[in-house]
Amino acid sequence: MTATDTASLATGDTGDPALRPLPGRAAALLASADAPPRLVAHLRAVHDVAAQLVAWVRHRCPRLEFDAEAVLFGAATHDIGKALHPAELSGPGALHEAAGRELLLTHGVPAHLARFAGTHASWTAPGIGVEDLLVSLADKVWKNKRVAELEDLVMARLAAADGRTPWEWFLELDETLTDLGEGADRRLAYQMSHPLTRR
Repeated sequence: MTATDTASLATGDTGDPALRPLPGRAAALLASADAPPRLVAHLRAVHDVAAQLVAWVRHRCPRLEFDAEAVLFGAATHDIGKALHPAELSGPGALHEAAGRELLLTHGVPAHLARFAGTHASWTAPGIGVEDLLVSLADKVWKNKRVAELEDLVMARLAAADGRTPWEWFLELDETLTDLGEGADRRLAYQMSHPLTRR
């Protein structure tokens, strides 16, 4: 797969499901890392869900301060370390987390953006921000996986920002995540239609 192929997969038309293009910088980083097609497809799916979550939070909880662009960049690059550990594309493993963060830092990505490669599976670690939680949530919900602990942390941030109770936020968040989950089968089919290895 050439850099041109990677860029096309990262930003071109996806058909059904229609997924937002990855940010240009993320697409360039994936091309530079020679990312496998399935990884790029996965990042498109997670990024698209993250964009929907960002829009929902901005609309429903405008008092919550967060860096939306960081969330979108984090969703678009969170698994970039799997370009270095491709076995983790189809099996378990966490080597890609530190490797992805280092890869991004090596390519000049600021630490506050590179961090998502390492935090997307560590939502209870000290110092986790709302941006990290939203990337983690998108990385679960894209395939309709629900993680109560993670959702509770997101609800607590929403409640702290506007004064409504976590229970009130549960009702809203649950409905939104259920709606997002309904597109999971199409997103999974899109991801699986791409090969694990570069041709």
